[in-house]
Amino acid sequence: MRCKWVPEADRAYVAYHDEEWGVPLHGERELFELLTLEGAQAGLSWSTILRKREGYRAAFQGFDPQRVARFVERDLERLLADPGIVRNRLKVESTIANARAVVELAGAFDELLWSFVGGSPRVNRWKTLSELPTETAESKAMSKELKRRGFRFVGPTVCYAFMQAAGLVNDHTTDCFRYLEVSE
Repeated sequence: MRCKWVPEADRAYVAYHDEEWGVPLHGERELFELLTLEGAQAGLSWSTILRKREGYRAAFQGFDPQRVARFVERDLERLLADPGIVRNRLKVESTIANARAVVELAGAFDELLWSFVGGSPRVNRWKTLSELPTETAESKAMSKELKRRGFRFVGPTVCYAFMQAAGLVNDHTTDCFRYLEVSE
């Protein structure tokens, strides 16, 4: 049985849940992509972001932090005119700022993010969706540290959604078929 929050009618959402969500993720580019998408999702539906994912990949140079960190004002204006992404100035500017912050970490982005869960996924045992938190002490600590390092659009709720999506925590409910698969 799939987690109860997955809307069956949305194929992209189902595929994302069944193949990606909650799988432990490593790699600077992959983590930067997911952090960007979680920040872009703030105030919007995840389905909206999934529909624009390829647009984001094209607009942000395959989420190569070194390339995005070099974006200048004309790139910002190009992005704000791109219907393939969410054209919110603060969110677009945060992606560029976050790329610069990733570059400043000089290859330690993955290690920093995983340090908030001791280097391995935290496996929760939620039976119902109502048990899932929207933020935790770890997501608050992550948010504080990322902000200290110059990241933006990384509040505790965005950080917890990122932690769930990137598999830092396993928040599939215990009756979901993916729970055991991503726990092993």
